[in-house]
Amino acid sequence: MSSRNLLDNLWKSTEPANQIFDPERMSTLPAPALRYLMHSIEPGAPLARAVRLQMHGEIKLRHWSSFKAEQVIHTEGGMIWRATAWMSGIPIRGADRIIDGKGSMIWRLLGIIPVLKASGPDITRSAAGRLQGEYVWLPSRFALNDVLWTAQNSIHLKAQLTVAGFTETVALWLADEGRLLNISLPRWGNPEGNSFSLFEFGAKIEEERTFGAYTIPSKFRAGWYFGSDRFEEQGEFFRCTIDKADFR
Repeated sequence: MSSRNLLDNLWKSTEPANQIFDPERMSTLPAPALRYLMHSIEPGAPLARAVRLQMHGEIKLRHWSSFKAEQVIHTEGGMIWRATAWMSGIPIRGADRIIDGKGSMIWRLLGIIPVLKASGPDITRSAAGRLQGEYVWLPSRFALNDVLWTAQNSIHLKAQLTVAGFTETVALWLADEGRLLNISLPRWGNPEGNSFSLFEFGAKIEEERTFGAYTIPSKFRAGWYFGSDRFEEQGEFFRCTIDKADFR
C-alpha cells in the first residue's frame, strides 16, 4: 500500500473523541504538568485521538535540503510522515512510519529509484522514540491516564509513556505560562553510522501556534546530542514549520 493510502487510512480510522479535557479531573497532576496541558488544550475541548499536520522546512541529508511533508500522529495507531525533499533540485520522496508496532523507512529518488529502505527492531525502537517526542503535536496524548508525570521544579518536568512496547521519558522545559521551550529524550539511533544505542535527542522550540482548541509548537529545530555543543555543530538535522493542523 502506498504511503499516501497508509496516511489517509490512519487518519480515517480515527474514532471520534469520547472524552473532553477537564482540568478539575487532573488536579492530582504535578502543577507544571497541569499548567502545560491547560496552555495546550482548551478546557472542554474533545481529547483528540489524532492530528494531521502539513509542514515545510529543511532537513540535513548531505547538505541542508528543503522539504514539504504531511504527517498523521495517532494516540494508539502510530505515526506516518510522508515527505518530499529536494537535493540539488532532485526530488526524493518517501515516508517514515510506525504502524501496528512496527517501524520502517522507505525513500526513492524521483519517487522511483530506491535510496533507502529499512525496517526491523532497531528502526522500530527509534521510530517509537521519535513518536514519543512528537506527541507534543498531539497534547491530548499527554492527558491520558497511562502517562507518569514527575516535576523536577516549576518549569522542568518529565512524562513517561510507552509506544510499541518501549517505555521512555520525555523531558519538557516550560515558560512560566506553560508554553514549551525545549523537549528531549534518550532515543535509540545511530547518528554516527555505527551500531544503534541511546543518544539524547531533542528540539528547541522557537514559535507556537493555536489551531482550533490546541496550541502546539509550530517552529523548531531538532537533532541528536541535545543539551551539548555537539547539537549545534553536528546533531541538528531537522528544521520545521507547521502550516496546518487538524485534530479529531
